[in-house]
Amino acid sequence: MKNKALCVYCGSSPGTNGRYVKEAEELGKLMAESAIDLVYGGASIGVMGALANSVLRHGGNVYGAMPKHLVDREVAHPGLTKLFVTNSMHERKALMANLSDGFVALPGGFGTLEELFEAITWSQLQMHHKPVLLLNTDHFYDTLIAFMQELTEKGFVRPQHQDISIVTKTPKELIEYFLDNSFK
Repeated sequence: MKNKALCVYCGSSPGTNGRYVKEAEELGKLMAESAIDLVYGGASIGVMGALANSVLRHGGNVYGAMPKHLVDREVAHPGLTKLFVTNSMHERKALMANLSDGFVALPGGFGTLEELFEAITWSQLQMHHKPVLLLNTDHFYDTLIAFMQELTEKGFVRPQHQDISIVTKTPKELIEYFLDNSFK
């Protein structure tokens, strides 16, 4: 991989709002046009599949990582630049982090949140110095953002760590921020 790469966490479901898939497709287009490779969970369904298909359709590279036990269950994408099959979720997440220059969370469920918070925690512990970005599609993350602020107000997160994750409102804003602030 020679291009910059974004590790994107998102749902294997499309969710209930069509904007989740639409903005994932827009992000994929902008990534390909900006020569930013996609590193993600490897599924062909949901927001994940829409994002991967968009990057591929616009000529970009897509690298998926999926544990063996999920290859059939999550419907591994057959058309990726490369699919890495790992032995565990821990191996999957470490590989995705190592291949990437930044982290993004699109709408998703528990897995998306777990991966997002791991990237935030690793940054807090100075295990990486990569941007962590939220695409707040149609206010999807408003409640989570408020909760993270409350963690600071109640003394569980230091004020200097509250802004580890950068909230963006549009795919264009996210790409612009990443291109201006990625370091590796």
